[in-house]
Amino acid sequence: MSPPIEDALTILLVEPNPGDARLFSESFEDANIASDIHTVTDGEAALDFVHQRNDHAASPRPDMILLDVQLPDVDGADVLSELKSERSLRSIPVIVLTSSASEEDIARSYDLHANAYVQKPVEPDEFIDLGRSFENFWLTFVRLPGEQSP
Repeated sequence: MSPPIEDALTILLVEPNPGDARLFSESFEDANIASDIHTVTDGEAALDFVHQRNDHAASPRPDMILLDVQLPDVDGADVLSELKSERSLRSIPVIVLTSSASEEDIARSYDLHANAYVQKPVEPDEFIDLGRSFENFWLTFVRLPGEQSP
């Protein structure tokens, strides 16, 4: 993990596939997005991170969470449910980022109050496009909790 970037968006990436995690991080770098990306590989670690406990006691509060629903251990739907049921965490935008195109997964994610559902790209170049689309929408147009007005 690189040192934090001042005024960077703190992102928690919950991704069990190391290749996809690398592609995602690289896509944000290629799109020149000022971000401090923290990656965990399972649901239990994601919950530890947001609750700042165990190995993640010194972790920063994420500004955004990118969550795969297909996780080992505690699954993504359970993580999403806990995040959105806790008053202190529910304002953190959660984007479900997964390879699943299942209508059931999509409906369940929105029922659990996901802020968006994005199917993972297949090709590496598509990850760059995804990074740019995040910049264009989430970082340009969307106001996140705690942001100061320009």
